[in-house]
Amino acid sequence: MSANEKGEKVKIIEPRTLKGFRDFLPEMMIPREILIDRVSSVYRSYGFAPIDTPVLEYLEILSGKGSDETDKQLYQFEDNGGRKVGMRFDLTVPFARFSAQHLAELPLPFKRYHLAKVWRGENTQAGRYREFMQCDFDTIGTTSSFSDVETALVINDIMERIDLKTNNSFTRFQIHLNSRKILTGLLEKLDIPDKAVPVLRALDKLGKIGREKVAEEMIAAAGIPSDKANSILDLVLLENSDNESVLNHLEKTLSGNENGLDGVSVLRQILDAASSLGIPKDRFVLDISIARGLDYYTGTIFETFLTDLPKIGSVCSGGRYDNLAGLYTKQTLPGIGASLGMDRLFAALEELGMVEKTSSPVQVLIACFDKNLTNEYLKIGSDLRKIGIGAEIYPEPKKLGIQLKFADRKGFACVLVIGSSEWERKIVQVKNLKTGSQDEVSITDLPDYLKKVL
Repeated sequence: MSANEKGEKVKIIEPRTLKGFRDFLPEMMIPREILIDRVSSVYRSYGFAPIDTPVLEYLEILSGKGSDETDKQLYQFEDNGGRKVGMRFDLTVPFARFSAQHLAELPLPFKRYHLAKVWRGENTQAGRYREFMQCDFDTIGTTSSFSDVETALVINDIMERIDLKTNNSFTRFQIHLNSRKILTGLLEKLDIPDKAVPVLRALDKLGKIGREKVAEEMIAAAGIPSDKANSILDLVLLENSDNESVLNHLEKTLSGNENGLDGVSVLRQILDAASSLGIPKDRFVLDISIARGLDYYTGTIFETFLTDLPKIGSVCSGGRYDNLAGLYTKQTLPGIGASLGMDRLFAALEELGMVEKTSSPVQVLIACFDKNLTNEYLKIGSDLRKIGIGAEIYPEPKKLGIQLKFADRKGFACVLVIGSSEWERKIVQVKNLKTGSQDEVSITDLPDYLKKVL
């Protein structure tokens, strides 16, 4: 208990966060914002425009649009107006609503990106939280396979732009490709097309529970004969040494099924485009086992894995969803896109020791050595900012050791020390906290000097 100004006892509330929710200190937010800026720049470079949507949607907008699992995880309640509402569980379903609602204002095809938080009441684990950020990009209004190809290339560029490096070599990642059309085409050939939803949901658990358990679920939950369940698993677990062998096998297996062969054709186009652009051959991997758990996918699907840390799961996933917006409008609005899971990716980067933590968004601290020089400090700081070098000024004159300790704790690269004698000589003492060196630099040469050392 504590006392207020009147001497009354007041219960102290324990400061804490809900399970699956987190605070972010500056040392975490600064590198996160750097990643966010890099991802946004890739999206914009391809012509994707930013949008935003409300956190809350009418419940009917969200429920029944993902899967049974996402419906269970949906945060929902009745608001003060008696309306049933829910918090968005992803950014794709709200985008489908957005597109239908603003159709007259959007040029088609329309390309958007959206970076925002979403909420799912799921079990927390490494890299998985109840509140997390997604970085989505989508193209709607076209069924052209060009958009499938472009989506694959954007994912590749995102991962490269993130600049993941270990031991001075590029961190390896792979983008796994599949198509729902291949899976549904196989079900059509097996004469069980009505079993698509339970089969796909079972396949999505393959990496977690293994072939035997997935087969049991197909037989029990979907009512599929064991021979057909094994035929499905034989195809999705197909192992070949190269993508071309997989494509040839799929074309042979799906011969005569137009839907399945169309899916194979699009995957071939993606691989051909990547090859023509000089992207490493092992960057894209055909993986018939990936199904994506959300029900709205209809064609090409993507999952991206860090080969140095596969246990973290896919860090960028998505696919084609040609029927989703049809729930909100009679006009056909086919779409394709993907989402980078910022929180999962960041957790992976931390585990790989690839996050440089700092509490300062700028690299230069101007020490307050003489309060009579306050205006001079302000002028130097202003001049540095005008040329793109951020600078913070310590607010009060204290012992230099205290200010240097403050600078070291916040992660500044340099400290500028200017006392009355330095000002008379128009020089600055520059302490480099990274190397421990100290240089005497004239004020006129300071901008060029800092550009070099920073």
